[in-house]
Amino acid sequence: GPGVKLMAVAKSSNAVNSVQSMGPIMPRYWPSSEFAMSETKDFGAVIPAHGYAGDIPPALAWQWVQAGNAVLVDVRTDAERAWVGQVPGAKVVAWKQWPQMLMNPDFDTQLQAVVPSGSKVLLLCRSGVRSVAAAQRATELGLQAYSILEGFEGDLDANGQRGKLNGWRYRGLPWQQ
Repeated sequence: GPGVKLMAVAKSSNAVNSVQSMGPIMPRYWPSSEFAMSETKDFGAVIPAHGYAGDIPPALAWQWVQAGNAVLVDVRTDAERAWVGQVPGAKVVAWKQWPQMLMNPDFDTQLQAVVPSGSKVLLLCRSGVRSVAAAQRATELGLQAYSILEGFEGDLDANGQRGKLNGWRYRGLPWQQ
C-alpha cells in the first residue's frame, strides 16, 4: 500500500528541516492549512513510537484495514467487547483477562495465529494504553505493530466519562454491540 509520510510545516518563514528540533509532533486528525500531511488527507498520520512501529489515528487504521494493508486485533477483554461493542471483522486476542485483569498467558501464540507473517498489526484497546504494551510485545515477536490512538472508547472527559471526546466509536467508525 501507499507509504505514510509525516511532515510538519512550520508557521514561520524560518522553516526548520529537522523534525526533532520542532519538538513533539502532536496528532492532527483534521489537518488545517498550517499542517500538511502527505497522502493521508483527513485520516491523520502515523506518529513514530519507541519500541513499536508507531501510533496510528483510528480513521487511518480503518483505512489500512479496508485496503487489506493490516490486520486489526482487539486486545480488550471478552467482557469489554460484549458490554461496550466491537469492530466487525477484528481479530480477538485479549492482552489481559477479566475479571482479575491478569496477563493472557497465551497472548503470543494467539497473536501469531491471527496475524500472517509479514503483515502489519493494528492493536486496539479501550483508551490506547494496553494497545501500546501489546504493540511493544508484538514488535518483540517480530511483527510490525501499531497502537491505535484513543482506543475504542476514548479518553475520559471532565465528568469521568468515555466516548465523548474521542475514540473509535466517537469518530463514527464501524462497530457493533
